[in-house]
Amino acid sequence: MSSSVPRLVIAAPSSGSGKTTVATGLMAAFASRGLAVSPHKVGPDYIDPGYHALATGRVGRNLDAYLCGAELVAPLFAHGARGCDLAVVEGVMGLFDGAAGEGELASTAHVAKLLRAPVVLVVDASSQSRSVAALVHGFASWDPEVRIGGVILNKVGSDRHEVMLREALDGSGVPVLGVLRRAEQVSTPSRHLGLVPVAERGAEAVAAVAAMASQVREGCDLDALFALARGAGALPGDTWDAAEAVALSPPPPLPVPVPGGSAPRPPYRAERARPRTPDGLKVAVAGGAAFTFSYAEHAELLAAAGAEVVVFDPLRDEELPEGTRGLVIGGGFPEVYGPELSANEPLRRAVASLAERGAPVAAECAGLLYLSRELDGLPMCGVIDAKARMDERLTLGYRDAVAVSDSVLAEAGSRMRGHEFHRTVVEPGAGAAPAWGVRVPVRRVEGFVQQGVHASYLHTHWASAPGVARRFVERCVGSWATAG
Repeated sequence: MSSSVPRLVIAAPSSGSGKTTVATGLMAAFASRGLAVSPHKVGPDYIDPGYHALATGRVGRNLDAYLCGAELVAPLFAHGARGCDLAVVEGVMGLFDGAAGEGELASTAHVAKLLRAPVVLVVDASSQSRSVAALVHGFASWDPEVRIGGVILNKVGSDRHEVMLREALDGSGVPVLGVLRRAEQVSTPSRHLGLVPVAERGAEAVAAVAAMASQVREGCDLDALFALARGAGALPGDTWDAAEAVALSPPPPLPVPVPGGSAPRPPYRAERARPRTPDGLKVAVAGGAAFTFSYAEHAELLAAAGAEVVVFDPLRDEELPEGTRGLVIGGGFPEVYGPELSANEPLRRAVASLAERGAPVAAECAGLLYLSRELDGLPMCGVIDAKARMDERLTLGYRDAVAVSDSVLAEAGSRMRGHEFHRTVVEPGAGAAPAWGVRVPVRRVEGFVQQGVHASYLHTHWASAPGVARRFVERCVGSWATAG
């Protein structure tokens, strides 16, 4: 099938130009007109989609050609945008900045071409006038396959400044679709890993998004922008579907026969579309302000594999959801909430008890810190015999990884792509059975595999390997049977 959802990609010459303000403001402004707006973010970032979700009332989704592969970008987009009137895609970094050493791969330009979407260039005009024409001309002519359909001038200082900028761009062939003045009320606070997530700001985040929408409504030609979006045309290809992805994923390997014993019984028949699971088999997923990093497709894949996904808040809930047979703890900011997480001793004991019973536990980055013995000197769950602490150095980048040990997520030797983004250190960095081997920035092993636990710094996108969700739920079925 094909998707003809009108769509725009919001890009910029560099980071800090105002992409998030413009993209979020456009989403909220169009949503206030009664349109169903589908929000998307290029790259692995988890924080911006939270603001997008607040602006649109729909879950924010990532489009990452490195993590998921270029072939999945359009299908995942069509999945998220299904039934919507408009899709707005916020870019990452500068328009042509992609994965290091990989050319255009995973850049905003690459995703715009995969989506056949027009690009709106957001330019920070605060320190230039006539030079803006040369900058826009360069970006518009660099890659003929990237269609820059308009420019929004951001941080314009005065009426006179606006006149100078417009005059310079008159002959560029790129229309000015908006002019935004400097406005402190739309700024969002940042800290060690970027913007402060929506879940931590409450009413302040709502007010900030409302201010973005107001600024965009006043300064941008929404009718012209929507007309540009409608010119994107049809996007050929299939729409991603979690149930279909799980059904087509390779099944987990059969148990290894015991010498002298009977042949192992297959966990399910080959013709079954998905593993047969007991009614109400629950996978608990950590949420709340401390654990805000999660791709929406993970929960969808777990549900498609037969699990009932239940979100809990480690800051507030003293027990895991009743009937929990598997646990997923994604990324977030446990370092910010260390005292509160440590003080919730009943939940820490419950998590440790679940892991001790061999239940599947998948932890990424923040989840790894939470499972450690301590974080900045504060007691955590103690599932992993390691200490975690804040560090001045930022670890950031895409990773090609290979599974070192068999785990609830992957067979040894399986390859996946991931992303690291943290200012913490775990010592030791790997257990007796490491999770992953990576080559960048240096060859190393990292993470921990023990019993049903897989804990690592690496963020992965399961849409690229839906067998991960299927394997995890299969192990939950085994955990259920053992517990029974």
